[in-house]
Amino acid sequence: MFLGNGDRTQFKWSLQKPLILLAWCIIVSTQAIAQDCSVDQIDLRGSFGQVRFEILIADTQKSRAKGLMNVSKLAPREGMLFVYPAPERVSFWMRSTLIPLDMLFADGRGEIVRVHKNARPHDETPIFGGDNVQFVLEINAGLSKRYGIHVGAQMRHPFITDKASWACK
Repeated sequence: MFLGNGDRTQFKWSLQKPLILLAWCIIVSTQAIAQDCSVDQIDLRGSFGQVRFEILIADTQKSRAKGLMNVSKLAPREGMLFVYPAPERVSFWMRSTLIPLDMLFADGRGEIVRVHKNARPHDETPIFGGDNVQFVLEINAGLSKRYGIHVGAQMRHPFITDKASWACK
C-alpha cells in the first residue's frame, strides 16, 4: 500500500493521537490523586503504603466531648478525626461508646505519636494519647493492625497545616 504525503501525515497523526491522549490522562489523574484532599477524608501513609478513610470531624469542644458515643456501627473505612486548636495533653475514654476502636494520636505535623488498639466499649479507664497531640483518628478496632499503621506514620488532611509532614497540595 502506498501512502501519499498527505496520507502519511494523517496516518502518523492517527497513531500519535491516542498516545497523546493517554499521556494527558495519566498526567491529569496523577496530579488529581496527589492533590486530592477533602475535609471528609484523611489519608495515612507509612511503611505499609497508603490508606484512606472517610471521616466525620470533631473540632469543637462539644463535638469532641460527644465523639462516637452511641454510634452502633462504622463502615470498614470510616472514622472520626478529633481536631484540637493546638497541640495539648489528651486522654480519651469509651463511656457510652458502643463499638471497639483503635485510636491514632498525632502531633501538629500529622505524625502519629501513639497507637492505642482495641479500646473497649463502655470502658471509663482513661486512654492517654500524649502531651503533644493535636489530632486523633478513631477507626474500627483491628484496622491499625490490619493495615500496619504505626508510630511515625503520617496523616494528610486539610486541617493539618502547621509544618505538616505530608501536606495537601
